[in-house]
Amino acid sequence: MSDFSQLLSEKVDTIAQQWVDAVAHDRQITSTDRLSQTAIRNHIPHVLAALITVLAEDQANDVETLAQASLQHGTLRAEQGFDPTEIAREYHLLRSIILAALRNDLLLGTTEAVLRAVMLIDAVVDAAIAQCFRSYVSERLQELEQLQHQLTLTNQELNRLVTTSQDNLALLAHELKTPLNSIIGYSELFLRQQRQSEIRDSVPSLEHIERVLRNGRQLLHMINDALEFSRYEVGRITLQPVPTDVRSLIAQVVEVIQPLAEARELQIVLDCEQAPDQVITDPLRLQQVLTNLCSNSIRYTQQGSVTIACRVLNDHQWSVIVADTGIGIAPEHQSRIFEPYFRVLAAGAIYPSDSTGLGLAIVDRLVKLLQGSISLVSQTGVGSTFTVILPREVTVLAETQLVGASGLPDAAQ
Repeated sequence: MSDFSQLLSEKVDTIAQQWVDAVAHDRQITSTDRLSQTAIRNHIPHVLAALITVLAEDQANDVETLAQASLQHGTLRAEQGFDPTEIAREYHLLRSIILAALRNDLLLGTTEAVLRAVMLIDAVVDAAIAQCFRSYVSERLQELEQLQHQLTLTNQELNRLVTTSQDNLALLAHELKTPLNSIIGYSELFLRQQRQSEIRDSVPSLEHIERVLRNGRQLLHMINDALEFSRYEVGRITLQPVPTDVRSLIAQVVEVIQPLAEARELQIVLDCEQAPDQVITDPLRLQQVLTNLCSNSIRYTQQGSVTIACRVLNDHQWSVIVADTGIGIAPEHQSRIFEPYFRVLAAGAIYPSDSTGLGLAIVDRLVKLLQGSISLVSQTGVGSTFTVILPREVTVLAETQLVGASGLPDAAQ
């Protein structure tokens, strides 16, 4: 029997599902952990349909569908955050599953028919990979160009900040300028090579681009923390309290931090049954507080869990608690934990690469802006518990409130 196109046609759905399951459970493709089966499946049925036409001697090859589907796949995988090695791996799995599905039938075919079928399967999968990487590289280069533009603008802002003699921020800006200039220069090199068609769609080239993007994003995170802190220290902030669903807001925070926790194999525990149904507060600022506290707990917790709990305290106040099983904070450091740039660490450890020392300082000022208070209970090697007490209704005395160096609205100082 040599009509392998008909055999493949009968097994398309089975092959596609086996491939989705294999990709979802392959530990070399971790980017699928947060994706649905539909998002993983993407264009594979189109590749199989094109392969059927290629294997059939009496049909015209549907190469155009294959090319378009693979281009879309590369763009999507770039948006989903896949590494180039993960894309290569999923196509390797596809090739293996197709051959495994046809194995028994291939053994019954003539040598010539089997060789033809295997060569065509390899050719179609290779063509799909090539088109996929083509659009993947294009998408990554576009993101790189956008990042380069953002970094250039940020670098210009840092230059202005250095001349303002704002001591702490100027110091941080000066320290960040060197790696920032390096990343900008490196990205310019990639973009120049791309315009000159010198860059090739190879895994090493893609890994270099990924490295630039990863470091660029990290540097932007550090700079944004510094700029956010500066705004609270010397700028004007408008508080916009509205009726806010506490449980819904916490669910949004968990959605953001869940991938970070899963990457460290930490459990997120919710205890919000006693949370107020609704409060009057600024949801954006409250979300910033909770996201920063949870991210900080995850960053300094190696194993165990991070717990988010809510309680109604009385008719006028409610509390939210973020507790972890992390490294804890020594008593002599607890009074300084909300100071800008102050960081504590367990003996023999190093600072997390994404730590700026500003997260808790920003939290402290935001809590004061929301007319609340924050406290810490911690034990070295056991963990830390941050308790934020907030009013059930934030009152705004004026449309715009000034935030001074203490982080309190001027009217409250």
